[in-house]
Amino acid sequence: MTEIIKLAGCCLCHVLYQPLWVDGKCIFSDENKRTSEEVAPPLQQSFMIPKKEINMVSDMAKWKRSQAYADYMGFILTLNEGVRGKKLTCEYKVSEPIEKLVALLNTLDRWIDETPPVDQPSRFGNKAFRTWYAKLDQEAEKLVTTVIPKHLADAAPEVAVYLKESVGNSTRIDYGTGHEAAFAAFLCCLCKIGVLRVDDQMAIVFKVFNRYLEVMRKLQKTYRMEPAGSQGVWGLDDFQFLPFIWGSSQLIDHPNLEPRHFVDEKVVNENHKDFMFLECILFITEMKTGPFAEHSNQLWNISAVPSWSKVNQGLIRMYKAECLEKFPVIQHFKFGSLLPIQPVTS
Repeated sequence: MTEIIKLAGCCLCHVLYQPLWVDGKCIFSDENKRTSEEVAPPLQQSFMIPKKEINMVSDMAKWKRSQAYADYMGFILTLNEGVRGKKLTCEYKVSEPIEKLVALLNTLDRWIDETPPVDQPSRFGNKAFRTWYAKLDQEAEKLVTTVIPKHLADAAPEVAVYLKESVGNSTRIDYGTGHEAAFAAFLCCLCKIGVLRVDDQMAIVFKVFNRYLEVMRKLQKTYRMEPAGSQGVWGLDDFQFLPFIWGSSQLIDHPNLEPRHFVDEKVVNENHKDFMFLECILFITEMKTGPFAEHSNQLWNISAVPSWSKVNQGLIRMYKAECLEKFPVIQHFKFGSLLPIQPVTS
């Protein structure tokens, strides 16, 4: 665990225990209880509307040195370790903020039902998505205030930006790993302000992120969204990446399932409800036709890797190289007070 956190350039306590000063109170996490304690405050926490900072390829160096990158990657790796060897169906603690986040996602799901696709000549990119997105754009801050306590209300405009960025682009009607990263950033921000805590780790992935995936898949199917920046058959997946990382961690040291098994339709059908990785494979096979080796070549190659541990390590390296270090993806990432562009301070 220590090695993983060092790898990210930050520590678990910085992301999930970082104190936040609001109204003279230090709000901080405790592994076993959810409390706030009052101590002498330093400077007041001031929130801001996140904005783009990566405007040209040369700016990527700023991103890789930033506190935002360190905290984001530390968050991803902490959750990766938290779900290791665990099934989606296992028992885990579900806190009130987790339930509220699921309710928020259920609202987004309901809005899809209330906004059916329109008849149009083009098969892809149904324009009804813009109507659905306009509703989110209008209601995002209000939705976030249902999740965070009143004393953190000032954080809502900043955190809401990441929620709005996480569902796809309303102009292009596309969705990709940059939007997925915005949702992870949204959850990371909720950890940094103390809404989500260390003991929420499993529920963040299994309850909240898994529900987010269900809603995104429904969006993609309902409005026939285009993949944003897809690499075609040479990419891992048209839309997602994180569930493959966390899903492979779930399968580490599994007594029966090996990487070679995920290309077996019977194995996927029998186990997809327990493992996020296999749920992703099932969705791909439902959406694509033809031999798996042809439409998902990268995944086919991964099935030859001998262990889930090696798959997991390789996917983390690939995520950094193909998503977090690619200008076309990161140019859209937004930085604020919670995920700042400023260099890491240690």
